[in-house]
Amino acid sequence: MKFDQVLGQETIKAQLLETVRNQRLPHAQLFLGPKGSGKLALAFAFATYLLCENKGTNDACGQCPACIKADKLIHPDLHFSYPTVGSKAISTHYIEPWRKAFSENPYLNANQWLDQIEAANKQGNITKEECMDIIRKLSFKTFEGTHKILILWLPEYLTKEGNRLLKLIEEPPEDTVFILVAEDQEKILNTILSRCQIVKINQLSDEDIMLGLQTRFDEVSREQAEQIAYLSNGDFNEAQILLQDAVNDHATRFLQWFRIAFKGEASAMVDWVDGAAKIGREKQKQFLTYALHFLREILFLKTTGSPKARLRPQELATAQKMKQVINLDQLDQMMSLFNDCHYAVERNGNPKVIFLHASIKVFRIFKPLVRV
Repeated sequence: MKFDQVLGQETIKAQLLETVRNQRLPHAQLFLGPKGSGKLALAFAFATYLLCENKGTNDACGQCPACIKADKLIHPDLHFSYPTVGSKAISTHYIEPWRKAFSENPYLNANQWLDQIEAANKQGNITKEECMDIIRKLSFKTFEGTHKILILWLPEYLTKEGNRLLKLIEEPPEDTVFILVAEDQEKILNTILSRCQIVKINQLSDEDIMLGLQTRFDEVSREQAEQIAYLSNGDFNEAQILLQDAVNDHATRFLQWFRIAFKGEASAMVDWVDGAAKIGREKQKQFLTYALHFLREILFLKTTGSPKARLRPQELATAQKMKQVINLDQLDQMMSLFNDCHYAVERNGNPKVIFLHASIKVFRIFKPLVRV
């Protein structure tokens, strides 16, 4: 992947190129940005540029042996680390599905990746064994290129075992470059943060997403691309999902849940909870993330008076109705509740207990409305 294949982020591209021209390349950088902003694609394009044997002023050549190997994710001096499942798993065990997943969609998110490796209810993590394997890989001399490069995707999944990498990050072997790619600074070990130069990546503009959709999908009209760009809120991965999926399962499940909880139908509530408990931990987290997004859009509608929100037509119609009967305090209570649920699911809580408790709590939040 070359820079010209990465959507937008022109300012960041120019900054990265300038560090190479001025020979001021930091040995450890943290690309920090929201989901779907292209930070992983950008890290890969930068790594390709560093390895390219015939660099241009603004991009890799894309044709030399190094570029071809990098594009296939088989360059011996380019290494990847990413969340896996299993207490002793390492990234190398999942290299083939990783190559396939990244090649198909360099804007993918953690949930999609973990689904591809069939994580089910297992939590993704970056293990002690993975940290040791990183140290081993980077202890070797370069095989073909001028640099050894490690792209570590989502250091948020590093536990305290990540401290094993501190000495390597602070005093790396000659010509070694670390590129960490992250979304949530609060979840990264401070000891790692302090050793990296942070490169902040902004979310993509609607124009960037429109261009990306029309360039990559021939069947997309300008009107459709414009609508999807607005709904995706700067997330090109989400834009691709919206384009490909006519029905959003999370939206359907969420609206069904709200109706049941509003009415306080005990048997229907139990049935809904049983279904939600079966979808797997990662999808439960995705669902709760969607729930928070939906509530934030209602808040936006209430506080701005805007007729538009980043929701699909059916969801927007429901949100417009709900904003008339739900107050700001109730919105705040529910957002706090769903945040707590997300935290509990992430910590391997019992999903039936979590969602049943949340269903009852939502009913109690709505209860004054039911009496009216």
